[in-house]
This record gives sequence, structure tokens and C-alpha cells, in this order.
Amino acid sequence: MIDSHCHLDCIDGADQPQRVIELLERSAAHGVHGMLCISITLANPAPRHLAAAHAPVWATVGIHPCHADEEPGVTVALLTELASAPKVVALGETGLDGYHQPVTETQRESFITHLQAGATLGLPIVVHTREAREETIALIARYGSSQHSGVLHCFTETWEMAKAALDLGYYISMSGIASFPKATNVHEVCRKIPADRLLIETDAPWLAPIPYRGKPNEPAYVSHVAEAVAQLRQTSPEAIAEQTTENFVRLFGVGAQ
Repeated sequence: MIDSHCHLDCIDGADQPQRVIELLERSAAHGVHGMLCISITLANPAPRHLAAAHAPVWATVGIHPCHADEEPGVTVALLTELASAPKVVALGETGLDGYHQPVTETQRESFITHLQAGATLGLPIVVHTREAREETIALIARYGSSQHSGVLHCFTETWEMAKAALDLGYYISMSGIASFPKATNVHEVCRKIPADRLLIETDAPWLAPIPYRGKPNEPAYVSHVAEAVAQLRQTSPEAIAEQTTENFVRLFGVGAQ
């Protein structure tokens, strides 16, 4: 299976080559043979370096909305230049986050630029969305590509928002939150996502699934996300692993590891 969203470079000790090798070996032992290392700032080249150095790793280029004010004025030209690095398969994570404070104009401008760059480059968009449902969908509909969509990652919003994103061609990714007993809104969405639009992720080093909840997360644990999703959808973890791998390959245009 594939971890469709992790921050491998943010895991404790990931700046040490041996630590990365250990993480990749443990992932393989859990049946996880690929992972997408997500960028949160353009200033940090670590995701691209890890992808270039390790066969199971791909990377993105982008600015997390909570970092948008630190890197204002991003351009399509700059994203295009950085996305030319080997094994960069998507832009993001980008989007809108109104949880801690109202969505800023810089967030909007950054998100729009990522969407425009994705349409120009033919790359999918990895979207972070929190407490900005209507505006996130409206900007995707206005500025996104109808041919090259993306994914709403670590989805915790409503089924109505998920349905709107699905109608725009987007995928929905389930994280370890799907294993949390009280996350009933996530459970509802998980059950309803069409099989061919479902992805799984860790968002490591955060949001570890049960039985590791509260501990540092890592890509190996996406196997537990698959188990939780399988239980919610009344199927087998193996079926979830196969389907989500197929979906990842289709969305990001890569070969399965």
C-alpha cells in the first residue's frame, strides 16, 4: 500500500540517513512500499531531497496555508521551477485554514497560485482545508483544472463538502482519525466515498492511528489506517490496500512500487 500524505522530513531524526532507512524498512515490513512526502514551505528542500535519494518516496512542492504569510508572493513560475525536480508529482499542500484565525488574503492568493500552476503543469493539488468549506470548493471550481484534480487530505469536514469535491473530480484521503471512536463525521464520509476516489494517509509524524494514538506517527502505520477504513467500509484491509494504491497511481501518475 501507499501512504499518500506524510511529512517524512519532520519525523524525529529524519535528518540522519540511517534513521530514514530504518523508517523505510519498517514501512516495507508493514506492507507499505511507497509514500508521498509533502512540502509545507518552499524554503525547505528536504522532501525533494528525500524523494531523489530513496526509491519508495515521491515529493510535492508547495506552501501550507498556515505558512502562507511567511512566504507571500509565490508565483506560478517559481512553483514550475521547483516542481521540475525529480519525482515531484504534485503541488501542495496548499489550501485554506480558518481554524486558528480567519482565512487571510495571503492564504487565498497562495492557494489560487497553486491551483493555476497545477492547471498549467498538469499536476494534481494536495489540499489542506479546515473551517473554510465553501470558499475552498469555490476556489477549486474557479481556478482548478477540470482534467488534473487533486485530493482533500486528512479529511475532517462534512459529507456535503466531500461530495462537492468529488463532483469536481477530487479524491478524499482518510487519516488515522478514521480509527478514533468519536470521529463520527469522518466515519460517515469514509463509508460514502466511492471506492475509486479513496486514499489513505498517515500525515506523519502527527495523528497516529489506534493503537499508537498520542505517539509519534510514521508511514508504516498507514497499515492501521487501512484496517480502520476497511472496518468502516465492511471490507478487508487487503482490498483497501489494493484499491487505494490503484487510486494513488492514477491520481499522481506514478508506477506502484
